[in-house]
Amino acid sequence: MKKTIFKIAKMDCPSEENLIRMKLDGIIEIKNLDFNIPDRKLTVFHEGGIETIEKAIAELNLGDKKLSTEDTNQTVFTTNKSQKHTLWLVLIINFSFFIIEIATGLLSKSMGLIADGLDMLADSFVYGISLFAIGGSITKKKRIAKTAGYFQLVLACIGFTEVIRRFVYTKQLPDFSTMIIVSLLALLANAACLYILQKSRDKEEVHMKASLIFTSNDVIINAGVITAGLLVNWLNSRLPDLIIGTIVFLLVIKGAIRILKLGN
Repeated sequence: MKKTIFKIAKMDCPSEENLIRMKLDGIIEIKNLDFNIPDRKLTVFHEGGIETIEKAIAELNLGDKKLSTEDTNQTVFTTNKSQKHTLWLVLIINFSFFIIEIATGLLSKSMGLIADGLDMLADSFVYGISLFAIGGSITKKKRIAKTAGYFQLVLACIGFTEVIRRFVYTKQLPDFSTMIIVSLLALLANAACLYILQKSRDKEEVHMKASLIFTSNDVIINAGVITAGLLVNWLNSRLPDLIIGTIVFLLVIKGAIRILKLGN
């Protein structure tokens, strides 16, 4: 048995962990995967060479770098028996806030909230694929990933087009107070998801490290929408909302492309 440690620079929340798990699923050389999200490290326990595993991880473009490979005598690994329950819980939280942010975004005329809601949907897709693919065939998992990826890509492109339309034709200011309040609630929801997922690991990360929260893309996006709301009020301009909306839509498109790579 060998143990190879990877540094995954862009693995900053549990949704990236699930992407990697799904990508590596079916590689028979792998015996266990151990994720350390705060330190952005992945430990792969495997038989034989590491080339196939390296190639699969690299295809996700998460900034991977192999740190070391060594022999190990470890053969017993802990398993998370409540995996389904945990995935269902975070899926419900993310999908609920997708609906809340899309609805309030439309009512408040905020593209930042709409984009953030779509980012919540993107996370829901990742958790949903993981959930419905448990115990399923590789073909089924690839089919689900492709469907979710294309759907997310289409929605993000529609949203990006709407940002351009509003930039050219619309002068109306979004409701900055709604942007701030809903984004604060979304930030709390993301923190709750991170806590639930880390608690399920039954490790030292049970008491979630601060670095885990504040390096998460989701929380950074929430903070970006809050900042945009403050700037909309301060500058009396719709541009901060359109700018954060554009950034988030681009991130969602990038995430959709990663999901589509799971179907290859």
